[in-house]
This record gives sequence, structure tokens and C-alpha cells, in this order.
Amino acid sequence: MTTTGSRPNHDDHDHILRPRALKPSNPNVLRTQGQEPHINLNGLNKPPSDLSATSSGRTTPVPPDAPPSAHSISAARQQLRARNKKRLFPSVDYEPRVSHFDPKSEHSDFRGFFVLFWVGLAIMCITTGLRNIKETGLPIRVRPWQLFTVNAWELAISDAAMVATTLLVIPMQHAFRKSTGGLVWAKLGMPVHIVFETVWFATWINWPFMLHWTWTSQVFLTLHTLVILMKMHSYAFYNGHLSTTEDRLEALNNPENKPSTTAAFRYPSSSEKIDRLLRQNDCDRSPTDKASIVSNLREDLALELTSPFGHVTYPQNLTFPNYIDFLFCPTLCYELEYPRLPKIQWTELFWKTLAVFGCIFLLTTTSEEFIVPVLGDAALRLDGIPPASPHRSLDQALILAETISYLLFPFMVTFLLVFLVIFEYVLGAFAEITRFADRGFYADWWNSCDWLEFSREWNIPVHNFLRRHVYTTSRPYMPKGASTALTFFVSAILHELVMGCITKKLRGYGFVAMMLQIPIVAFQRSPLVRGKDLFNNICFWCSMILGLAVLCSLYVLV
Repeated sequence: MTTTGSRPNHDDHDHILRPRALKPSNPNVLRTQGQEPHINLNGLNKPPSDLSATSSGRTTPVPPDAPPSAHSISAARQQLRARNKKRLFPSVDYEPRVSHFDPKSEHSDFRGFFVLFWVGLAIMCITTGLRNIKETGLPIRVRPWQLFTVNAWELAISDAAMVATTLLVIPMQHAFRKSTGGLVWAKLGMPVHIVFETVWFATWINWPFMLHWTWTSQVFLTLHTLVILMKMHSYAFYNGHLSTTEDRLEALNNPENKPSTTAAFRYPSSSEKIDRLLRQNDCDRSPTDKASIVSNLREDLALELTSPFGHVTYPQNLTFPNYIDFLFCPTLCYELEYPRLPKIQWTELFWKTLAVFGCIFLLTTTSEEFIVPVLGDAALRLDGIPPASPHRSLDQALILAETISYLLFPFMVTFLLVFLVIFEYVLGAFAEITRFADRGFYADWWNSCDWLEFSREWNIPVHNFLRRHVYTTSRPYMPKGASTALTFFVSAILHELVMGCITKKLRGYGFVAMMLQIPIVAFQRSPLVRGKDLFNNICFWCSMILGLAVLCSLYVLV
């Protein structure tokens, strides 16, 4: 995963892809695979001038007596510097682009509402501060801020140990690659890694509960553990796939061993039918000439081992610096190489870091002033209802409904702040640190007309991971609907786990709400309401705001 810089003139932003003001007619803007046609390696084209020449990759001349696989990889690296090709493994198209709220974005006419949002929050903070001065003599309440200092050193040491233990995947990948027996990835390598991954996850997800930390420390370590789990999974499974690909390519160097000449399997993209793809894998590139079969197969395998930018070839990436760099990159899907900017913009990094702490302050203020008191008062009122009261159920329902109504606006503010602090500022800061050029961490999810569209555009890093490692990899074995349900199931489990850490209750409300999105999407795409974008967007926002308040009330009060 070496760096690929953009053009050195950073003042000219013409090379940066900005979010478009209007949606394309095809909503599938998050491609997992390129759609370029088949590349012929016999005629190598000159790389276009707009591709970066800044890279840490090295080009070494191939000796004339090198095996055919070495010549194939060399040709693949040169060809991929000129143009990309559809990969065998589900891949993500990374390219330089800015976020919607970036000053260089084409959505400049939207920034007035962005400023208005912050002005409104400033008014809320001033009003809250004046009320606190009247009641306590201080502009802020000291008690909630103590939650961030309790267990601070234990949290830092535990978090560092959690990340450090994932470094074991590198020697494990080397062992899988060098094995000539049952430990290869396609045999025991994958099960061994899954066992390691399971034990690792079970250990660290239970760690804060065993130490009885505060909920803030528990949520931080749980969320970071989930992020590192997805990164480790992506790293291991992609490199395991490359290990198997390398074995097949090297086997073609020894025809006397009768290596398999079965066409390389390509996972389906979102725009392809699985049955058509399977026929293509079996028939489209199966010429009768045996030499052509081997040549085509060698070409496919060599291209798969080479990064999209043509500067890195497996197994050059199996190093500790490469893995550590991936851990800091704001993405969950591992690739051999990512697009990079020429240098870090330190001013931008400073403002994004400052904004992270500002959003945390606003989140804490909103929670302590407008959410916690409402929930506490509701809990006392529910406990005060006599058990023998003839109207107990009605009184409980009225208190719950009133509590939900009080929480609607605070949770809307909280939801927007969580979105900003994660996808605009935290990921943006890490993108600056690593010079990661693709800042498209979200799309215009606020215009969503159904929950499936929202799931694609609200959290693009997680969406890419689930599409690549759950949906797309399951498509060869089950229908499209079953793969979609499986993806929602995995996402629902993770959301329920996070809610359990926050409330220390496993009730299943979040899981049920996530799974109910599937029939809701089916209804929203029915002829009855399909195409009514304004109506569907209103329903989306109403269900989003109401759902957050309802879930919180259920987890805390029921």
C-alpha cells in the first residue's frame, strides 16, 4: 500500500473529483469493481499524463530467462499504470475527491445551511451556559466531564494492546503463503485465521465489561475494536486471496505438474447477473487452443497480483509498515495501493482536530442538558406508578410517549453531530495524516428516499466493507435477496452490540429495527409509492428522528 500522489500543484484543484450537485440517473455510484473491458498485455500503452508519477514503487527490469509468471507480473504492472482493469476479488474504486462540506466542494450553495446549523448550536450553548450560571454558578456542569478522565490510562493501554495484537496477522500471512501443505489459505489457512479472529474479538469486546469501566470508555473501545476487526478481516482475506492467486500463477510455470487451467473466477458486481457471470467465467474466455487458455489465465492472475496503480505487487505488501499505514488510513477495505495527496495540509488538520473536540463538547452538552434529565425524570415517574393502579398501562404509555416527544429534537441534533464528528472531522483528520486522497466518506444521504439508499450513502466505509466482504462474496452461493438479508443481519448484530455497550442491556430493539428496514424498503420500492421522492424523503426523516428517540426510550426505560 504505497503512496500515489496527485499532481504537485496543490493550488490547482481541477484534478480533485468533487461531489456532484445532482444525483446521476444510476444510483449505483459506489462501484465495487471497475467496468473496463479486457486488457491485452501484448500491446502496452503509454500511461496517460494525468496519472501520478509519485510513488514509492520500484520498477526492476525482468531478466530474459525469468519464468513466464515474472514476465506476466511485469507486464501487468506496466499495463495497470496506464489503465485499470476489472479485478477478480471485489474491489473498491478509490480516487481523489473532496467531501460535501469541504470548501472546495461544488456544493458551495449548501454551506449557508451548514453555517446556520452551527449558529443554532452556538445559541443553544449560550442559553445553556446562562442557565447553568444561574443554577450552579458555573457555565458548564463539571460532573459529566469526569466521565472522560475515569479509566483514561487503562483505556489508552488497553487500546494500544488491542491494536498491537492484530500485528500477528502479518507472520500468519507469511506462514500461509510459504506453506506447501495443509496450512495454505485455501485449506487450513482461512479456518485458522477465523479462529484467531473470533478469539481476538471475544477477548477485547468483553475486556471493558470485566474491568467495569464507565460507559464512555466502553463505547470507545467497543467501536475501535469493531473498526480494527473489519480492517484485520479485510487485510487477511484479501491477502489470502492473493496468496491463492500467486500459487496458481506459479503453478503454470511447471506444465509437467498439470496445473489447473480453470478460468479465474470473478465475483459479481452490483450491475451483473450471477448466472451470466458464471457462464462468462466458464465459456467467454475458453478458447480451444491450450496455449491461449494458459496465456489468458496467466494474464488474469498476474493482473490480480498487481495494485490498481501498477506500483505494488503481492507479496511486497506483506510488511509491518504497510499494515500500520492501512490501520491509519480512513478506510475499512484493504488494497495494495491508495491514491494520495502530495503533502499534509497542516492547517486543515489543525481545524479538523479542533472540530472533533468541539463536537464532543456539544454532544456532551446536548446529552447532559436535554437527554439525561428527561430520561431520569421519566424513570422516576414510571417507578412512582402504583402497581395496583387500574390505569397503570395507560399511564406508562403516556409517560413513554411524552418522553419520546421531548427527545425528538435533542436526538436530531445528536445524530447530526455524530455524523459530523465521525465522517467529516475524525476521518478527515486521518485522511490528512495519511494524505489519503479519497475523502468521499459519505454522499448526500439527507436526500435518501428509502433505507437502502441511506445505508449506501450515510457510511460509505462500512458500506464498502459489507458489500465487499459480505454481500459480494456471498452472491455466488445464494440469491440476491438472501445476500441482502445477510448483509443487513450482520449490520444489525453490530448495531445491537454498540447499543448494548451504551445501555449495558441486550434487548434486541436495535436489531429488530434494522431488520425491519428490509420489508420497509420493499414497500417503498413498490409501484404504490415508487417515484414519489418528496413523500419518501419526508417519511425517511420522520422515521429517522422518531426512531432514535423511541429506541433510546425503550433501551433506558423498558
